[in-house]
Amino acid sequence: MLLSQQPRTHFDHPQLREVICQLRFPAILSIDTQEPAVFQEAIRREFPRYTRKQDRIAPKVTLVGGAPQVANQPPVTNHTFVSQDNRWKLNLTRDFISLSTLAYNGWEEFGRRLDLPLAQFIRIYSPSFFHRLGLRYVNIFSRRDLGLEDEPFRELFNDPYLGILSQEDVQETATAKCSVDFDTALDSSCRAKVHAGPGLVKTNAPNVPQDTEVKFVLDMDLFMSGELAPAYAAGALETLHAHSTRLFLGAITDKLYQALEPR
Repeated sequence: MLLSQQPRTHFDHPQLREVICQLRFPAILSIDTQEPAVFQEAIRREFPRYTRKQDRIAPKVTLVGGAPQVANQPPVTNHTFVSQDNRWKLNLTRDFISLSTLAYNGWEEFGRRLDLPLAQFIRIYSPSFFHRLGLRYVNIFSRRDLGLEDEPFRELFNDPYLGILSQEDVQETATAKCSVDFDTALDSSCRAKVHAGPGLVKTNAPNVPQDTEVKFVLDMDLFMSGELAPAYAAGALETLHAHSTRLFLGAITDKLYQALEPR
């Protein structure tokens, strides 16, 4: 079963690396050309640190007379607002607003952190609609941290997420690459893109030793597309969150569930 029917659970040892919420809207060019001073003032107490950068956009390739033509795209201004403790980051560009954290403690806190900037963005910029709402959970499971070093991944994750690693005659150490990727509808309005599989997690910081443990990545991107009125954005995100819980619990076995220490 893809979606578990178990009730929502909090864990004492969650393996979440990052949670990201992004809302995309038709381009508002003033965000690119003017400093968002009014918006900053409205959220500055929660997100006092501000930076901006120019994001490069991939060139646009078109066919002209059967020959490919490459046109460079102008950069996009990315306004970044960060909380005082550096645990929460808000990004604003001409076509999306997003909130991300590396310190997720539950949906209630995440929703509270999103409420103010989203409400102020809608008040100040009056987007016509949102055409994509996304909620992404990046889980990276460490068997070492969970006391499961002797357990194969097939004892911790359900078969749809394992590929050939679900087979008892396949050795993990002999398998150089194995991942599962799918895009599926969850209901009439929600979809999920999921990547699952083992791998090494690299550290980009200089002079930091690389972790040699093979971890399991479960990357779940849940989203709605269409033309959603801003007034319904909060309710839509609640729906995505509810689906994320059922999807996550449907991916893990009872052995891993218990190792995460539900409460």
